[in-house]
Amino acid sequence: MRALLRTFSWQELRHHPWRNAAAVLAVMLGVALAFSVQLINASALDEFASAVRSVNGQPDLELRAAQGGFDEAVFARVAQHPQVTLASPVLESQAVALVAGSERRIALRVIGVDALVLPTIAPALMPQPAKDADRFALFAPDTLFLNAAARTALGEAAAMVQLRIGTQQHALRVAGQVAAGGSALAVMDIGAAQDLFGRGGQLTRIDLRLAPGIDRAAFIRSLQESPSWPASIQIAEPGDAAERVSNLSRAYRVNLTVLALVALFTGAFLVFSVLALSVAKRAQQFALLGVLGLTPRERLRLVLAESLVLGLFGSVAGIALGTALAAVALRVLGGDLGGGYFDGVAPTLRWSSGAALLYGGLGVLAAGVGGWWPARAAQALPEAQTLKGVGAAPAKGGAYKLALLLIAAGAALATAPAVFGIPIAAYLSVGFLLVGGIAALPWLIALLYGRLAPLAAHRVLPMLAIERARRMRGTAAVAVSGVVASLSLAVALTVMVASFRESVTRWLDVVLPADLYVRSATGGSSSQSEQAAFTPAFVQALAQLPGVARTGTLRTRALLLDPARPAVTLISRSLDDEASRSLPLLGAALPVPAGRVGIYVSEAMVELYGAKPGTEFEALTKAFGGGKRFFVAGVWRDYVRQFGAITMDARDFERLTGDRSVSDISLWLAPGASEAQVQQAVREAAAAEPIEIASVGQLRATSLRIFDRSFAVTYWLQAVAIGIGLFGIAASFSAQVLARRKEFGLLAHLGFTRTQVLAVVAGEGAAWTAIGALAGLALGLAVSVVLVHVVNPQSFHWTMDLLVPWARLAALCAAVVVAGTVTAWLAGRAAAARDAVLAVKEDW
Repeated sequence: MRALLRTFSWQELRHHPWRNAAAVLAVMLGVALAFSVQLINASALDEFASAVRSVNGQPDLELRAAQGGFDEAVFARVAQHPQVTLASPVLESQAVALVAGSERRIALRVIGVDALVLPTIAPALMPQPAKDADRFALFAPDTLFLNAAARTALGEAAAMVQLRIGTQQHALRVAGQVAAGGSALAVMDIGAAQDLFGRGGQLTRIDLRLAPGIDRAAFIRSLQESPSWPASIQIAEPGDAAERVSNLSRAYRVNLTVLALVALFTGAFLVFSVLALSVAKRAQQFALLGVLGLTPRERLRLVLAESLVLGLFGSVAGIALGTALAAVALRVLGGDLGGGYFDGVAPTLRWSSGAALLYGGLGVLAAGVGGWWPARAAQALPEAQTLKGVGAAPAKGGAYKLALLLIAAGAALATAPAVFGIPIAAYLSVGFLLVGGIAALPWLIALLYGRLAPLAAHRVLPMLAIERARRMRGTAAVAVSGVVASLSLAVALTVMVASFRESVTRWLDVVLPADLYVRSATGGSSSQSEQAAFTPAFVQALAQLPGVARTGTLRTRALLLDPARPAVTLISRSLDDEASRSLPLLGAALPVPAGRVGIYVSEAMVELYGAKPGTEFEALTKAFGGGKRFFVAGVWRDYVRQFGAITMDARDFERLTGDRSVSDISLWLAPGASEAQVQQAVREAAAAEPIEIASVGQLRATSLRIFDRSFAVTYWLQAVAIGIGLFGIAASFSAQVLARRKEFGLLAHLGFTRTQVLAVVAGEGAAWTAIGALAGLALGLAVSVVLVHVVNPQSFHWTMDLLVPWARLAALCAAVVVAGTVTAWLAGRAAAARDAVLAVKEDW
């Protein structure tokens, strides 16, 4: 077998390097894209998990507030528990640090700790005083210890830091450093932190170290069942924080990986196309080898070996290219890839030999699958008939039954639920639909061109093109299978992205009803802070400005309803009018019963927490200590918070939390008011508070720009898939035309001119790629329905409206047809230029 590979197969590669290079390139790109996505996300997750471990330490259990904080009396209670050997109180909050000598501000996570218990439970947070600092500085008020990220952002020589907390500024002294990694953070004494943030007697977390041999599950049950245990406290395992971020980004990572495998999927069809044409061209050579003693099984193994060699070369090159792509992406994008899940994380590349073997193996497997059918064709060649030139097997009947079965299986799989939050059945559905559609190509070609043949019976050139496509439908299907695969996936992605963008645009129309929006320019995460930037007095002052008709407010707060899931966002906003005017509700809002607090939940809340309209939401009742009961009055679309959001009226939020501060203010202008003058008046009213003002048009444009940037990878993958498909058409038609030199010689003997021969070839190219474009369009639309109505809801827990951009799809299909026709014509020029007599003489 090795001797045949070195001689017989190597000669084929030498004579047709570009055709085989197309298959290697397709496998290489598929492996490279998938492997690079894996490396980028694995590196980011590892870096984030490392940062979480350094900050949280390694306790046995963590007690966290579902929202805000909880009374520090809980600490005294658990610290005295006989099964607890160590308890570490923690107060976390967000602040904004002003960089000295510049206008820049950074979000700073401030952690209040008890330094006496840190060395054994979270050593990375242990303050390390500077050489000139007092040895008791770690207990001093107004003193901070910065990690490396904070020191880099604020300046290594910074001795003082200005912190903005709510509307107040505080000057704090930098007394040393901490070893914790991750984003910018500062550590200080917990008592000083409580005083600084005005949260006396409050904690946000307690880390527990249990006595040896204690059953964690039993301990958790004993706490939760103990009298007067606060219902708003969640008990979590130490790894839950990293797991929450992994869950948060998992659907995004899986979808990116699947999109990256689009090129590999197309590559399998390209390998199939290249080898099928190669086997057809070398049929007489295979037959001669059979006569000389090469068994049918050995012929199958030889072609399979050729496909695996192509896959091996492509996989090795893909692993190298994927590593380079991942290194560049980590340096440029920081592991984010447009998803926004790893802000503040600057990961280094972590190469994985296991992942390299996995994705390299996938590349080889894809090539092997693509080479299986050509290998079976080589095995089934009738040797005597093939040597005489009459060995072409007739098209098999009944193949359409298998195609219909695959398509039916794909449709059935589209109705299956997600598995562990991943739409595995939906991805299989897409694969079955594509394979079934491509398997139906010969039947579709015969059906369509059988109807068109009588119309072209009286015109010689169209008749020859259509008859060859109809009678050689197996060969035609092989030639266009690659472009059908790539075009269908490109069509599906185009429809999905267009549908998502249009749905986001409509969503923005509802969630941005005002004319102007005001927020603090100090940054930071208001959802993690107890005090937002704007006071009620400031909101009232803006409402009285000339040109302002009315105002609205918004405040967000994080809710940890389930320790194993990412936090839910609680949104407080003005709902003075009907909720449907401020929220993109799905259906009509329900009346709120007396004694209940009305809430409006996003689609993710229904999917993940069962918060159905018309029911009471017990999880939120527990988060607020059990004092209030919440009624789900409606469901709304939210394209920002993938794992859930709850909206309630600002007045209800104030009564529940006592927090009247707001993070965003919306302004409706009076008729005829000047937007520029109102903006100037707002800036003057907020002279002491740096603010950002944006019009609704600016916010819409910024949101859509972020959307386009997030889907930039998708656009690039579409281009790669189409490029591979068109390259496959070029290789396929070149091989087809070069293999038909005798036929062109016979046409020349019958009186056809060179121009007419080229017209026949171009007509065949148009006929074959036209059927490929139609099949690709139909399959792409079917796949887009699965992506829009199944994959997206199961992955991201939101729905969207299906929009088909017909003009863009028509241009895409037309480009494919034109490219196939031009490619066939260019390949035909080379064949038609040969001496017709010599071409026909090869048969003698």
